[in-house]
Amino acid sequence: MRIPSLAAALTALAFSAAAQGATKIDAGPISPARLSANVKVLADSKLAGRAPGGPGEAGTLAYIVAQFKAAGLKPAGDKGGWTQAVPLIRFSVDPAAAKFQLTSGGATRDLAQTRDVMIWSQRPVDRVQVEKAPLVFVGYGVTAPERGWDDFKGVDLKGKIAVFLINDPDFEALPTDPVANKFGGKAATYYGRWIYKYEEAARRGALGAIIVHETAAAAYPWSVVVASNGDSYDVVRPDAAKVHPLLQGWMQRDLAVELFKAAGLDFEAEKVRARTYGFKPVELKGAAFSADYAIGLTRLTSHNVLGQIPGARRPNESVMFAAHWDAFGQGAADSTGDTVRHGAADDGIGVAGVLEIARAFGRGPRPQRTVAFGVWTAEERGLLGSEYYAANHPKFPMATTAGNFTMDVVQTAGPSHDLVLVGSGKDSLEADMARAAAKQHRTITPDPHPEKALFYRADHFSVAKRGVPTVLIMGMASGPDLVKGGREAGEAWVNDYTAKCYHQVCDDWSAAWDLRGAAQDIDLLYEVGRDLANSRRWPTWNADSEFKATRAETAAQRK
Repeated sequence: MRIPSLAAALTALAFSAAAQGATKIDAGPISPARLSANVKVLADSKLAGRAPGGPGEAGTLAYIVAQFKAAGLKPAGDKGGWTQAVPLIRFSVDPAAAKFQLTSGGATRDLAQTRDVMIWSQRPVDRVQVEKAPLVFVGYGVTAPERGWDDFKGVDLKGKIAVFLINDPDFEALPTDPVANKFGGKAATYYGRWIYKYEEAARRGALGAIIVHETAAAAYPWSVVVASNGDSYDVVRPDAAKVHPLLQGWMQRDLAVELFKAAGLDFEAEKVRARTYGFKPVELKGAAFSADYAIGLTRLTSHNVLGQIPGARRPNESVMFAAHWDAFGQGAADSTGDTVRHGAADDGIGVAGVLEIARAFGRGPRPQRTVAFGVWTAEERGLLGSEYYAANHPKFPMATTAGNFTMDVVQTAGPSHDLVLVGSGKDSLEADMARAAAKQHRTITPDPHPEKALFYRADHFSVAKRGVPTVLIMGMASGPDLVKGGREAGEAWVNDYTAKCYHQVCDDWSAAWDLRGAAQDIDLLYEVGRDLANSRRWPTWNADSEFKATRAETAAQRK
């Protein structure tokens, strides 16, 4: 294998770039020049876009491990090593060969994959065959004990397909409705996410789950739903049937309107009813769904990278810093002929931030608690590396992980007066971030677009839903208040990056980046995480958080 020599070459490239930018290094522990140098390496075409299981994985892992070693970390992976193997499955459904039929109003019609529906499965089976399964409308499909909410009312879904609305019950509520702000108003909750709805259907024994697509409520158009063209990924799970129904997917809104009408129901009226405490599921009379499609299964193994600085006094308690190393590999060529989707900002800067924080801890005294570092694979395939770690093989138990600090896209536009905090209002770490920001003469700005549900779309979520309080930096959430140009300039950066380079070839390293603002943001995480690692504090979820009850279940382990 040529991994060691590649790692050495990449490390030399990083050190060379850092040396060239030495005059720009700030006095603080997080260096803009070193951030830039690390991203330059991670975005290099030699790593072929860092696809999980792809030709660039070995070199990417080797480089991250080399930097962890240089920072003085100890390995925390499998069998005393630096990596954790993550077994993955790719599921493929051929849209042209898949057959779907909807029976309603006494008639049966063929449905086209991508035009009418988008259906797949994440069960490791070769074929899905469903013959006229009854359809049951379950409203938003939410079970939220902490909010006194239950959409299911004990309905039996075995052998049936549950039909869900996207988002949660107060997304379209009027201010005068009893449910208004029960779920945070326009702010998205976990209950509104499609992942939750599929999982809830599986927990209740449903044969399948289909979500009605509406652009505003989903926060993206139908084109995003069908962009996968029938492909999806998951980790290998011993309990796949408990997490995924046999059949899952989406249907177009117009199709749902016709379906409800044939069952003697008005779709909009049923949506209003679904926003009430008294809602009960209703079987769509005369309606049935049939499906017949083959599933192509491809198995591959990718890897997380795990490092640690063992705690000096309480090594069984931990604080974690994390980012994802994967990007989208190679795709169609751009106007220059480049085919590599470099993933520089997403999430090369996040990985560079983890490396810088590791370096800062390595230079200081050992913290009282263990400081853990996770660099995840397959985030772009569905948060899979972090999910595998959190669900199946946590090297540091969730119950005694005091907090998780995740970076996923950090802004490159220069110093700012504030940090926009994704998922604000979730837990007590937000107040810690505000105090640390004040020391920088900066402020924390609450997420201005919580309806985009970005809090549920990054790797920290894998540990959050298992009760660990978290902080997420995601620079593309909303424009920062830049020192040069203000909020308008910050929004221009977000809009430009999102429209042109997000998941595209042009997300590449640039010498024109100004990473002083990124260094400030990453330094905030370092300061708050360091204080937490040297304390006895256990951050808490806010009273209305959907994760508070999960954390409470393990309270006895934190005494």
